[in-house]
Amino acid sequence: MQDNALLKLTTMTIYPKLIHDALSTVRYPGNGKSVMENEMLEDDLRIDGMKVSFSLIFEKPKDPFMKSVVKAAEAAIKTFVHPDIEVTIGTKSKTSLPPEPDKLLPGVKNIIAVSSGKGGVGKSTVTANLAVGLAKLGYRVGLLDTDIFGPSMPKMFDVEDERPYAESIDGRDLIKPIEKYGVKLLSIGFFVNKDTATLWRGGMASNALKQLITDANWGELDYFILDTPPGTSDIHLTLIQTLGITGAVIVSTPQQVALVDARKGIDMYMNDKVNIPILGLVENMAWFTPAELPENKYYIFGKGGCEKLAEELNVPLLAQIPLIQSVCEEGDKGTPAVLDPASPEGIAFMTLAAKVVTQVDKRNIEQAPTQRVVVEKK
Repeated sequence: MQDNALLKLTTMTIYPKLIHDALSTVRYPGNGKSVMENEMLEDDLRIDGMKVSFSLIFEKPKDPFMKSVVKAAEAAIKTFVHPDIEVTIGTKSKTSLPPEPDKLLPGVKNIIAVSSGKGGVGKSTVTANLAVGLAKLGYRVGLLDTDIFGPSMPKMFDVEDERPYAESIDGRDLIKPIEKYGVKLLSIGFFVNKDTATLWRGGMASNALKQLITDANWGELDYFILDTPPGTSDIHLTLIQTLGITGAVIVSTPQQVALVDARKGIDMYMNDKVNIPILGLVENMAWFTPAELPENKYYIFGKGGCEKLAEELNVPLLAQIPLIQSVCEEGDKGTPAVLDPASPEGIAFMTLAAKVVTQVDKRNIEQAPTQRVVVEKK
């Protein structure tokens, strides 16, 4: 009778035991035991007059019974302690959700690695034209030349004499990328003598690359393009351990020796420990077309090699880029061929840019964000 009388009062002294007893009536549907029997009450119970707050611990962050148990706990406290109690219940889990993708570049939506199994297949030419093509489509684009030992982007954008400077952003001194053709660009080539070999060990190269990623003011980007060195190396490992790469574009010629190496590059990204989606293949130098015979095609390096590999791997063939003298000439002058949208090569590169957009959108709908590769030290 005395307890019933207390419940009729507008205020009362609430003790932890009253909360514990109320929660003992709440059953967890997963095993039929009470919240207290399952030891689900976190050690953060707070009582302030008629305000009570605490957390309930669940096995998983998306426990199917979480909402119903929280509602039942609140109802039990109001029923068995006092109807006017203000109850705040938080939730925690014993196991956490997978880590979020890379947050080093919070303003970057998509990170694309352009890669090749071997050198000499025109990967950097494809990268430069892809970046400019995306910018021409209206996207915000950044391009990082990650080839520490053979940087070529300053030449391809005709900015070899540019020297990036630092600017203060929120108390941090960040490198301001060079901008040209609507693309934000950084390369180790801006910071070393272009006529001198870069004699660095792997650790020095990796540290320099990390600085170009983390200590630069990339800002808001729709696409961050990485021009990677040929093959598989320390640089590739640094990239996949530093960034959550959205997907990779593989460049090869139709020549069999190039395709053999392309397979190795593809395997690196598709490895179980890496799991970076392949957005598609680009067949560069697919055929030779002389300027005086624009309708003719001469398959100097073989025919359809990348097309067959794409079918075998069940990935798209994003583009077949013809071998045209002007592509090389324009690249050497620092004016990517895609700037002339009416030319055959310009059409091919703009088609590539549009297909990459489509594949990235498809990939983002169908697959979870790529996680950085975490190497555990033993």
